[in-house]
Amino acid sequence: MKTYRRRGTSTTVVHAGEDRTNEYGAITTPIVQASTFIFRNADEIRKLKAGAKDRYEYGRYGHPTQAAAEAKLAALEGAEDAVLFSSGMSAITTTLYAMLRTGDHVIITDDAYKRTLDFCKACLPRFGIEATVVRMGNYGAIRRAVRKNTRLFLSESPTNPYLNIMDLERLMAIFRGTRVTVISDSTFATPFNQRPLEYGVHLVIHSATKYLGGHNDLLAGVVLGKKKLTEPIREYLKITGGCIDPNSSYLLIRGLKTFELRMRRHNESAQAIAEWLERHPAVKRVYYPGLPSHPHHDVAKRQMRGYGGVVTFEIGGTTDDAVRVLSRLRLLSIGPSLGGVESLITHPATISYYRCTRPERLRLGIKDGLIRLAVGIENVEDLIADLDQALTVACVGGGR
Repeated sequence: MKTYRRRGTSTTVVHAGEDRTNEYGAITTPIVQASTFIFRNADEIRKLKAGAKDRYEYGRYGHPTQAAAEAKLAALEGAEDAVLFSSGMSAITTTLYAMLRTGDHVIITDDAYKRTLDFCKACLPRFGIEATVVRMGNYGAIRRAVRKNTRLFLSESPTNPYLNIMDLERLMAIFRGTRVTVISDSTFATPFNQRPLEYGVHLVIHSATKYLGGHNDLLAGVVLGKKKLTEPIREYLKITGGCIDPNSSYLLIRGLKTFELRMRRHNESAQAIAEWLERHPAVKRVYYPGLPSHPHHDVAKRQMRGYGGVVTFEIGGTTDDAVRVLSRLRLLSIGPSLGGVESLITHPATISYYRCTRPERLRLGIKDGLIRLAVGIENVEDLIADLDQALTVACVGGGR
């Protein structure tokens, strides 16, 4: 029997989902900027009702540019299907609403994205859905949290900001033989570095705003997995309306075509910067899965291809000292996102958690001197030089 080799990542992201036979002969997928699609005759209406894949009705229900992007993402992740949304949070909330019912129970790890935790703790209980928050990496606590009415487990890997890694084999062993759907938010890893579906995870979610888009110019989210799971989510999306527009779909397609090239650069530069920071006298500690000092380094090395573009580190002193470091930067921009070609740096205590009191922050692990760096694709020597001149402030202020 003839076997076919699996295509490489760059080949996949350039060609998957593209219709080269479009009526214009355009090598680039056209932006079909339309909210409504008309029918030329009654036969086309019948084809739509019969499930024709090349027939569209209304923009909220899907459009050709979206379909091309979804096919490309599914091929990249190795999934049967992909459903695109207007943002990563729309992907999460719509998925949970579509899958859960009153009386159900959810388990979520404690260092999931703050807004995801907010949704599970504050919004789901209003509909009679209870959420239990468990410690990331405490597999005994995860096992003990499972109830008869547990329907869903949600986690991230790597997490923000400490880049903790979930041991996917160990996790799936807990839920084997249960009715629990396991969802992994793999935004920080990307399909290049980690593919949770291959470990038996049921659904994968990405904020496509980040590495998949890659250029800080769009908002999008995606859910991927088997069609029997994604189709109910797609139908719920048609009701709730968190649909992605044609222009954002096009920008995502364009961004994906350089995905492998960008990810290799993110991985290489972040590793080099993490190693450099670990030697710097102003830095107390560095959190990066590619470093042997990271608590989950062995797990990451076993299940990841690379370790991503986010490096978190801690300097001594107060929040004001950390802010002074950021204020001295000339190349790195201060901003809360990640995954784009431009490097971004943020101080979680004053940017992401400014509504929290200091004791509340510290209970969450957000220390005064904690800084998160999202490495872009600039030359790593330039990034290190900028960090070096800024960190002199911390050295003078009595760093390590």
